[in-house]
Amino acid sequence: MSILLKDATIVRQNSTRDIVHGDVYIEDDIITEVGTVHHEADIVIKDRLVMPGLMNMHTHLPMTLLRGYGDDLPLEEWLRTRIWPVEKKLKERHIRIGTTLAFMEMVAGGTTCAADMYFFEDVIAGVCRDVGMRCLAGFSIIDFDTPEMKREELIPACEKFIRKWQNDDLVIPVVAPHSTYSCSPETLERAAGMAKRYNTYIHTHCSETRHEVYDVLNRYGERPLAQLKKHGALTEKTMLAHCGWITKEEVRDIAGVGACVIHNPVSNMKLATGGYTPLPELFDAHASVTLGTDGAASNNTLDMFETMKFAALIHKHHRWDASIVTAQQVLDMATVNAARFLGLPVGSIEEGKKADVICLDLHAPNLLPKHNIVSHLVYAASGYNVTDVIINGKMVYHNRTFVTVDEDQVYEEVEKAKEELTGM
Repeated sequence: MSILLKDATIVRQNSTRDIVHGDVYIEDDIITEVGTVHHEADIVIKDRLVMPGLMNMHTHLPMTLLRGYGDDLPLEEWLRTRIWPVEKKLKERHIRIGTTLAFMEMVAGGTTCAADMYFFEDVIAGVCRDVGMRCLAGFSIIDFDTPEMKREELIPACEKFIRKWQNDDLVIPVVAPHSTYSCSPETLERAAGMAKRYNTYIHTHCSETRHEVYDVLNRYGERPLAQLKKHGALTEKTMLAHCGWITKEEVRDIAGVGACVIHNPVSNMKLATGGYTPLPELFDAHASVTLGTDGAASNNTLDMFETMKFAALIHKHHRWDASIVTAQQVLDMATVNAARFLGLPVGSIEEGKKADVICLDLHAPNLLPKHNIVSHLVYAASGYNVTDVIINGKMVYHNRTFVTVDEDQVYEEVEKAKEELTGM
């Protein structure tokens, strides 16, 4: 299939961060031309802002089913009284419909790649494959039974999961030890060893709250990052979600090893974690820094435009410095930074790159006048401006309509799942 994006404003996100007017030609799964294109195409879309798809580097996809369930509670109480009791009831059908709903929300909001971490990850990977979402599917490993299987089954099941998905063109299998407070040293070592054997990524929560840091420190005599490092789970392929309570020395350790920090500003503020991922220090250390929404139960959206805006604002406010984190830095976190860390040929509009591309309608009240396009994308745009989404060269959202899912059927099934899980 060929797609021509004609007469477009192109936010290229290339090395020189060019913004140009022209055309983008996509053939099969590749961007083959950027400039003036004279070819015909199967699909032609005119007069849009064209940019790389956004990359959500930390989320829990099926938790869309728990959106708004247990809000305005402290984190530990929220988990203990609302989230964990419901998660015990989860079945494959709930995972399937919750993941489909998450896909729809993300795609409609311009996200083309998500890094997930949850249970029933093989089901999640299958849904992403079916609907066309690029996904880093994180198989959760934790030191207690999950809704899917007994704790002693998790490591061998994860290895089977990696072997099944390791050559897929959309799904990347990931080893996801939940955290240092929920995984013993032995569990961390086994997870890290498996990731090393299969040369895949590690995705884990790290230093999200002050309570977590001191819990791990009291239990093991070391902070979470040191625990990960000691047991082989801090590498150049480690994705560290949150890092709101890390020190300057830990910033240097993260940058030194080449791990990736995933900033989740909206979720952290909503759950009142109190810490701030130290973006200026991470930037100064040349660390890899990306963005995530976290799950819809703690955000309560999967909107990466919203996440970009809050990522900039929270640091300006906290540091009393309006220039401390710029719109361009934040846009980079959501696109090229993530692509570079993952080694994926996406994240920019360049010939030879995979076609993970989104289109926005610039002729909207919230995006006029056109003073500064990058500023608008971070501070003014929302998912409602997205009109078309292409993932791996395939149209999955066209003229604000989902191509690969039955929208009405999904909504009906979501309501049934909500009633089964919460009785509400």
